[in-house]
Amino acid sequence: MFPDRVLSGMRPTGALHLGHYHGVLKNWVRLQQEYPCLFFVADWHALTTHYDNPQVIEASVWDMVIDWLAAGVDPAQATIFIQSRVPEHAELHLLLSMMTPLGWLERVPTYKDQQEKLTDKDLSTYGFLGYPLLQSADILIYKAAHVPVGEDQVPHIEMTREIARRFNHFYGREAGFEEKALDAAKKLGGKRNKLYLELRTRFQEQGDEAALEQARALLQEAQSLSLSDRERLFGYIEGGRKIILPEPQALLTEASRMPGLDGQKMSKSYHNVITLRESAESVTKKVRTMPTDPARIRRTDPGDPARCPVWQLHQVYSDQATCEWVEQGCKSAGIGCLECKQPVIEKILQEQEPMRERAQQYLDDPQLVKNIVADGAEKARALAQETMREVRDAMGLSY
Repeated sequence: MFPDRVLSGMRPTGALHLGHYHGVLKNWVRLQQEYPCLFFVADWHALTTHYDNPQVIEASVWDMVIDWLAAGVDPAQATIFIQSRVPEHAELHLLLSMMTPLGWLERVPTYKDQQEKLTDKDLSTYGFLGYPLLQSADILIYKAAHVPVGEDQVPHIEMTREIARRFNHFYGREAGFEEKALDAAKKLGGKRNKLYLELRTRFQEQGDEAALEQARALLQEAQSLSLSDRERLFGYIEGGRKIILPEPQALLTEASRMPGLDGQKMSKSYHNVITLRESAESVTKKVRTMPTDPARIRRTDPGDPARCPVWQLHQVYSDQATCEWVEQGCKSAGIGCLECKQPVIEKILQEQEPMRERAQQYLDDPQLVKNIVADGAEKARALAQETMREVRDAMGLSY
């Protein structure tokens, strides 16, 4: 079986905020304890929209990695690297571009969506059209099994699966494939070999999906197979081709429930964010000056929490007892807006305190961050080079 790797990346386009933490980083911290994880700074992806101002990217790269480390991403558990430090991403992107139909790229929903949203930028570039394919190369080069994404990104993963399927269809043809697959099956041992062939027949003749899953599980457990033999046997179950690039699965993540200071989604473009490592004074000032229910002009006016952006922050940070206290106090004018905001301020600062502490050692010694990224790039590159050797062999480019 291909390793159960998780891959995820983030574009370096400015300081990370609490929306990133609740939407992505908390999930990464959990995943790194369950899977081998690779997390990368997608600096080439950032160039698709910031090609005319790359200074923004350079300034953001190191700060973003410090934000990851501050949030609890652990370099002892996960591989952290910068995309452009692994040039094999670009090579695979180029080779995949030779066989990817133009229509596949044009139909990715975010392609038109981003062009409509970012009207201040000229996105009629080859790089912007091809960025979903670069994203596919990022995933396929590590043979990632799982890619954590929000619902809006699922079409990207589906396209990646189609590209893997198309690549395997074109290049998984191998001279003497069936004989090699049958020889590989013998290495499973008598009973397992027989069961594997029976399951293959059931899937191929009757379309039995349960048999396919059982056969895959059988191969996953087999310790006696080389990587090439395993790839052949995976391909042989489904047809007559070797699986070189496995199809990844989308690992759906919940959308961040983190509201901004004005009640809209927290986003830099709305200027309503609290950054991950913002000072306690700044956080306190921002929350204390947040707008509240317009009906509460005076302290004695009753209000409605449903019309107040602060109430949305209570939904994220406060326990049930505090929420009940807020609801009752607001509707009866028993508490003022500043009193209502204080528990939120305390909870945000409590959440940020360990982040600021973890970040300090990297701010004091920036070389530590560079070492982490260099080690991560070395590990990632070793995996990427292994895949590229197989890709070149399959495409007949090893002369």
